[in-house]
Amino acid sequence: MTLASMYKTDYVQTCDQHSQTNLNSSWVNDKGAWMTNVIIVCLIKFFFSIVPGMSPELAWTMTTLTYNVGSYIMLHAVTGVPFEFTQGAYDGITLWEQIDGGVQFTATRKYLATVPIVLFLLSTHYTHYAPFAFSVNLVVTVINLIAKLPVMHQVRLFDINQKVDTN
Repeated sequence: MTLASMYKTDYVQTCDQHSQTNLNSSWVNDKGAWMTNVIIVCLIKFFFSIVPGMSPELAWTMTTLTYNVGSYIMLHAVTGVPFEFTQGAYDGITLWEQIDGGVQFTATRKYLATVPIVLFLLSTHYTHYAPFAFSVNLVVTVINLIAKLPVMHQVRLFDINQKVDTN
């Protein structure tokens, strides 16, 4: 593939992406989506709190771990759109890259980056800053936040989720 055809392909894909509303990512800006995120965190915490034999400290650590892993998979690991009518316009990009058309530092992106930080602060406080729990919480939070950085936009490490050229 020549350099000119690569630019043409990128241009066509960009035009396709902006030709219609992306139903895969537009729901993030809908009324109640942010509150749903808080409710999900509360439900995860409640679930781990009612597990017999699980200490409150472990419940907070598991809540942080579960939320960050789930958020990472949903926002940064899965590419494409589950709908057929987009004709492949979003095949190579993740949900995080689709949110707000890829514009950085929007209110939605700031909110989705703040939730893991607040959850980290809560979990480290309620685990009384225990070294092991702090380490686990820090590692999963940092991994999740690094993926959200603007410098990581459409960057694929180790060719994971690399867009395959079908031409």
